[in-house]
Amino acid sequence: MKFDSSDIITILQKFNKVDGDSFPRDIKSIQRLKPHDKNVLITFVFKGKKYAILIDNSAEDDDEYIYSQITSHISGSDGYQLVNNPSSDDFLTFGLPYKGKDCYLLESKSDKKRLDILLVEKFGKESRSTYQKMITAGQVLVDGKIAKNAKQLVGIESNVKIESKQQKFTPIKYETIYEDDDIIVINKPAGMLTHAKGAIAEEFTAADIVKPITNYKADTNRPGIIHRLDRNTSGVLLMMKNSDAASKIQKQFSQRTVKKTYYAIVCGTPDQYKAFIDLPIERNPSRPSTFRVGANGKSAQTSYEVERSIIKKNISLIKLQPKTGRTHQLRVHMQYLNTPILGDLVYGGKPAERMFLHAESLEVTLLSGERKVFKAPLPDEFNQLMDK
Repeated sequence: MKFDSSDIITILQKFNKVDGDSFPRDIKSIQRLKPHDKNVLITFVFKGKKYAILIDNSAEDDDEYIYSQITSHISGSDGYQLVNNPSSDDFLTFGLPYKGKDCYLLESKSDKKRLDILLVEKFGKESRSTYQKMITAGQVLVDGKIAKNAKQLVGIESNVKIESKQQKFTPIKYETIYEDDDIIVINKPAGMLTHAKGAIAEEFTAADIVKPITNYKADTNRPGIIHRLDRNTSGVLLMMKNSDAASKIQKQFSQRTVKKTYYAIVCGTPDQYKAFIDLPIERNPSRPSTFRVGANGKSAQTSYEVERSIIKKNISLIKLQPKTGRTHQLRVHMQYLNTPILGDLVYGGKPAERMFLHAESLEVTLLSGERKVFKAPLPDEFNQLMDK
């Protein structure tokens, strides 16, 4: 017989296993097995609990026979028990007639799951690894008690809650370049993340500076952030204090009216001292966390000019002005020219005390209509390295 998730819901209803409204989409992980040529065994998960239905007209309510049919087909079959037919007659205690067939429902006796798996099934917003971090951080409560670890077994009916805690990290020193009612601009030091990588913050980030004073994405891991600098890139970082400012200034980024200037010290010297790079950038399939120049990528444009070269050190100071804002754009373009940024080990640069990329200035129109340029001077290590 044809047997789908709608039939499963109907049978669960007949066995009084459905509370309130349930739908075929609530049935998960359906498997259809044939223990014997005269019957069918269907296993599935309903609201986090494992079930099995044996469709067999020859079972005649024989529980030993029914269990024998599932023994070799369900892992841990001894953990299943037959469910009584609530409307049973003198002949059938377990079996339930459905579409001319006798159906037997078995449910897992164990209603416990690993805590991290249960969190994914119950809340579904974050990844399993994120929930594991929440558990480690003491943010998950099970029946009012702080969870021990991600592997602990928890009853699916347990009261599981997530209580976010505001973790305090030692602030990293930074300079405020400008601040008004709408924005704050800082000179981000190399080594500071723009925002947390996931739902759980593990260190102080630039976003922590603006979080207490912004209503833009305040309940996310990137409050106040509309653009970002890589961890090891220093320089001008603009952050938003409110959603109205974010909307208007973000539009300038998307329309490319924001002017950005970077400086980098690269290994070697480009063949051309001044040029416009128009090379698309795509994700590198062999290293998904990195990017490369590729025909299937998104448009990426960068103007550059060599400011100074030191032949004996085989390095050059380059002024870079990106017209687009692709991830790792300047790093990828410099690598393509065979002049990777010094200290950029991901894209072929030689080891150094830091990655020598600095966001020197950013020009934007404020909400008042004033066009303003924010600047962060080259760090001392740039000047020291380029000193002849």
